[in-house]
Amino acid sequence: MKIYLDLIYFFNYYLDFLLLLTTSIVLKRNVSLKRVFIGAFLGSFSIFLLFFRLSSFTLFIFKIFLALIMVITTFKYENLKYTSSNFIYFYMISIILGGFLYYLNIEFNYTSIGMLFVKHKLNVNAIFLLLISPIILFIYIKQNKKMKSNYNLSYNVKIVLKNRQEYQLTGYLDTGNSLFDPITNKPIILLEKGILDEKNNNFYYIPFQSLNNHNLLKCLRPQYIEIESKRFNNYLIGISDKKFNFEGIKCILNNKLMEEL
Repeated sequence: MKIYLDLIYFFNYYLDFLLLLTTSIVLKRNVSLKRVFIGAFLGSFSIFLLFFRLSSFTLFIFKIFLALIMVITTFKYENLKYTSSNFIYFYMISIILGGFLYYLNIEFNYTSIGMLFVKHKLNVNAIFLLLISPIILFIYIKQNKKMKSNYNLSYNVKIVLKNRQEYQLTGYLDTGNSLFDPITNKPIILLEKGILDEKNNNFYYIPFQSLNNHNLLKCLRPQYIEIESKRFNNYLIGISDKKFNFEGIKCILNNKLMEEL
């Protein structure tokens, strides 16, 4: 069996470079590409460990040590917390990419027949892996940013009405929601229509302006609301006719809460 050491080295270097670059982007580390190249260069030497007779545990320790050297070389050492965060994210991203590539290898190379898995001739091409790896990491970066932006502004909300009905919701703090009752000057939290049981509740309408149109918003005064266990008594609940374009979000919080949470 022929082993093309130069190709294996290049493939290992390429993946290490992608992993370090992804870690830098996700954690927003302002490092130069030169440092990423050097870190990947050091990490690619891990393939030479395969030529030594080492136990699985010893090999694992060497890989951990080498990964730590890569991280410190790329991102420098500032303090233990900073380096630990870099190292943990680097390994997490490595596991995510490795898991995807392993799944693709299994998916392409084996066919299930009942409880058995039979290997067939189709192999995952190295060029395909080179092309798919940055795509996988790009999707991870995009999803990571989306989750951070959504969940950093998401809060647990409890609404208690005057008839003692309670509702547990996930609220989203939207800077675009600056609705106030023009009479009482109370800020308004918006709920999707259908969330509240509208029977036995005293609703009233307040005027508001939207896209150069004047409309009426159906509102009520709750007993109180709790956001992350902090109680508020000076907010109104408005019923929106539109669906909110957020996953799992049924409540749009008022931007005034940015000052109070």
